[in-house]
Amino acid sequence: MFKKILIANRGEIACRVIATARRMGIQTVAVYSEADKEARHVQLADEAVLLGPAPSRESYLVADKIIAAAKATGAQAIHPGYGFLSENEAFSKRCEEEGIVFIGPKHYSIAAMGDKIASKKLANDANVNTIPGYNDPIDTGDQAVQIAKGIGYPVMIKASAGGGGKGLRVAFNDKEAKEGFESCRNEARNSFGDDRVFIEKFVEEPRHIEIQVLGDAHGHVIYLNERECSIQRRHQKVIEEAPSPFISDATRKAMGEQAVALAKAVKYQSAGTVEFVVGKDQSFYFLEMNTRLQVEHPVTECITGLDLVEWMIRIAAGEKLKLQQADVRRNGWAMECRINAEDPFRNFLPSTGRLVRLQTPHQTMFQSNTEQLMGVRVDTGVQEGGEIPMFYDSMIAKLIVHGKDRNEAIAKMREALNGFVIRGISSNIPFQAALLAHPKFVSGDFNTGFIAEHYGKGFFAEDVPHDDANFLVALAAYVRRKSRQRAATLSGQLKGYDVKLGESYVVIALDAKGQHQHHDVTLEDSGDIVGKACIRIEGKSYEIDSHSRLNDICIEGTVNGQAFTAQVERGTAKNPLVLVVQHNGRRLEALVVSPRMAELHRLMPFKAPPDMSRYVMSPMPGLLVQVNVQPGQTVQSGERVAVIEAMKMENVLFAARDGVVKQVMAKPGESLSVDQLIVEFE
Repeated sequence: MFKKILIANRGEIACRVIATARRMGIQTVAVYSEADKEARHVQLADEAVLLGPAPSRESYLVADKIIAAAKATGAQAIHPGYGFLSENEAFSKRCEEEGIVFIGPKHYSIAAMGDKIASKKLANDANVNTIPGYNDPIDTGDQAVQIAKGIGYPVMIKASAGGGGKGLRVAFNDKEAKEGFESCRNEARNSFGDDRVFIEKFVEEPRHIEIQVLGDAHGHVIYLNERECSIQRRHQKVIEEAPSPFISDATRKAMGEQAVALAKAVKYQSAGTVEFVVGKDQSFYFLEMNTRLQVEHPVTECITGLDLVEWMIRIAAGEKLKLQQADVRRNGWAMECRINAEDPFRNFLPSTGRLVRLQTPHQTMFQSNTEQLMGVRVDTGVQEGGEIPMFYDSMIAKLIVHGKDRNEAIAKMREALNGFVIRGISSNIPFQAALLAHPKFVSGDFNTGFIAEHYGKGFFAEDVPHDDANFLVALAAYVRRKSRQRAATLSGQLKGYDVKLGESYVVIALDAKGQHQHHDVTLEDSGDIVGKACIRIEGKSYEIDSHSRLNDICIEGTVNGQAFTAQVERGTAKNPLVLVVQHNGRRLEALVVSPRMAELHRLMPFKAPPDMSRYVMSPMPGLLVQVNVQPGQTVQSGERVAVIEAMKMENVLFAARDGVVKQVMAKPGESLSVDQLIVEFE
């Protein structure tokens, strides 16, 4: 077994590998960029080596620097994590040549599966189901149309070197086939330097289901069941679960056996994933093989009780895989939500900056520990006070739950999301909460088009469902009452000016457009500063009992005998008197006041926000790459104004109307904050 390994990655996956290595008694070496010098993975590792500047092309993607770091620290092996160099054939081969073990598949396996056209031919030879299509590169748009007609619409036009949704188009007719071919080829050439394009049948109502495989250096390969990954946004997975609520045992067995056949065909050694597209009739076809550890591997660890990182290390060290196929368990139901630094209410634009608060839900499962299951686990590479840099992907954490069945897993995930506190940046937690509550998701009736179908026009606050929105009103009244009770106990209060409690309140739910809602509330409590209270709203009673402290963001307790977790904060940047309540993805900003104060509040004029239509503002934090206009220039509606880059994502800003540029207020190379002014029109 290795004595020391280097992790050629960052963030949560680097921390994940360190956890297993530590349990196995293996020392670890972290590598980091200048942007990550205070990062959690650097602090957890036994040693750390600086690679270079923040951009990944100058640090995490420089093989020479990583090899040099391994040699300098005496690391015998390199674990690449996922992303960066994890599926780089040349890097795997270079490690072998330098006498360093690559903790992953051999370079020839990576090469065989890295090219979509070659891998499909190889799958055909291994008797693996493949989607009907034309697997040779296509030269012209007219040829693409003829091939598409032969296969039958709809068809999928794909770049051979594509990935992550790039170089992919769906065509339903001749016109779309011709245009899709041209744009797909151009995108592939620009993104990958390889403009080869092929066409295959588009499976309707498709599900994205993948099979986890493990293979050792002695030719033994097994499959570890499947993962359901159909909940995707722009081809990026959002929620993953194991097992799938859709496929039968017979389909599972058939998919697993084909995945094993493909892995054996390429002499696969390590953990890998064979991805399939599955039709509504349970017909399944090979998509691609990911020759690395997947982001969503924890859900497989939960249902099988196996540590996949440990097995990657053991296989790389030459150990035999002791498990037989019959030994693989399928215990309970696991789900994973990817918690990303993005604002779902602003079209999921990246949100970078400092994590002012980070408080994870109570964990009962942990990385590298497959004994403690049926609980909650958080995999993260950040910590409170840390920075979410603009140079890398947007993941803050992965939230994993394990339950006896699917309904229990959903309930655990919803409650865990309620207890996940993130402040300083925006996160996609409200969106995750809405997905988990959607009837079609709960029933398991979904496919890869689910998010596009239900949230195609964007995601808005009113899209977040709630079983009983008045509970948030009751909780605001409860917290305000308990706060007043504490204030009433303070000594030295002047007679006639002391705090009066009262039993009648009005909760004013504030609205950004001034359409505030007033809720009349009556309240009786136990007299304790913390404890029970009965709140009545519109004829319904809420018996709330909580022993959380008044300054806790997360409040835990029961309402009418049912357990709950919610988040309550006092004050916003605009109004220090506001209470902000969050539960099941729903957010309420409220004033809790006396009936007389509520009457006066109704008389307050609404101050409309200023008209900012003559400005172009930054919709997200990021780097201003270019400004395409200058003072005095006449600009037409829809014309490009500026380009901002953050988290591997380029965002082009366009003029909303015709006008003349008055001034440019930011320079290329400048780091922008949300709503920072870039251009002003006359």
